[in-house]
Amino acid sequence: MSQEGVNKSAMLLLTLGEAEAAGVLKFLEPKEVQKVSAAMVALKNLSREEVADVMEEFHELAAEKTTIGMDSSAYIRNMLVQALGSHKAAGLLDRILHNNDTTGIESLKWMEPHAIVDLIQGEHPQIIATILVHLEPDQASSILNLLTDRLRNDVMLRIATLDGVQPIALHELNEVFTKLLSGAASKKFTRGGVKTAAEILNFVGTGTEATVIENMRSVDPDLAQKVQDQMFVFENLLGLEDRAIQLILREVQTESLIVALKGASEEIREKIFKNMSQRAGEMLREDLEAKGPVKLSEVEAEQKEILKVARRLADEGQISLGGGGEETYV
Repeated sequence: MSQEGVNKSAMLLLTLGEAEAAGVLKFLEPKEVQKVSAAMVALKNLSREEVADVMEEFHELAAEKTTIGMDSSAYIRNMLVQALGSHKAAGLLDRILHNNDTTGIESLKWMEPHAIVDLIQGEHPQIIATILVHLEPDQASSILNLLTDRLRNDVMLRIATLDGVQPIALHELNEVFTKLLSGAASKKFTRGGVKTAAEILNFVGTGTEATVIENMRSVDPDLAQKVQDQMFVFENLLGLEDRAIQLILREVQTESLIVALKGASEEIREKIFKNMSQRAGEMLREDLEAKGPVKLSEVEAEQKEILKVARRLADEGQISLGGGGEETYV
């Protein structure tokens, strides 16, 4: 969801009653709740025209929707049970509805990384790996950064080679966390493998990233290369089409872009300038020159935010990231 979409959602929820707004929020993912809630707090002195515009847009979008597909899981479940009987339907449902049996693990998405580490750091590395692949890559990377070097390296190796988990093992693991936590129903099945490892490493700091890759290379050079090839770092923006860059820039705040470009190569900067209007490009150049020294950690943080936008647009099919290619540290 773009920042504009977040702001509009916040405005819409503020016009509803508390109960109605709460009813909407319960269907959102933890990160979405956090973003929308923060936007609601930040909104001040909305004009009548702004509220009217958002309401009108909502009504137009709602009018285009139908009830087909709503609560389809429940409909499909009831239909198959009636057609096949509960025993036969159960096996089929596990396959087509992805075995919604990870509620305890999924509830970790609502917790802070340090709290999750307190819960899992004494577990076997294979169990930690199984848990992390069910979380969002940026949350998993925050947890990895809090682990010891030895445990972190071991967990990442297991994530990169993870090829699914037996349903019974996943069920038992979930039961342990269900007793400790409460959470929403799962929407995902067990992940893992090279792509998941690369997605998580995309969000850790460059120092941690280098250590993990180096350890992985010492154990399995081919595996380390496969992970690197799947990674997409800031310098890889050079390989994107101009249209992709333009779509990304539409969703990036100017101040964020300025900080990100402070640590970028001249080639990346020129790629960005060329995909802006002449006036916007000139203003960005001036702002970059006027910007004082920026901490490397701040540069990396803003670059990762821009990469989040790129990955989301790729997931939505709006742009193609292609292969990560040989990794470059920025």
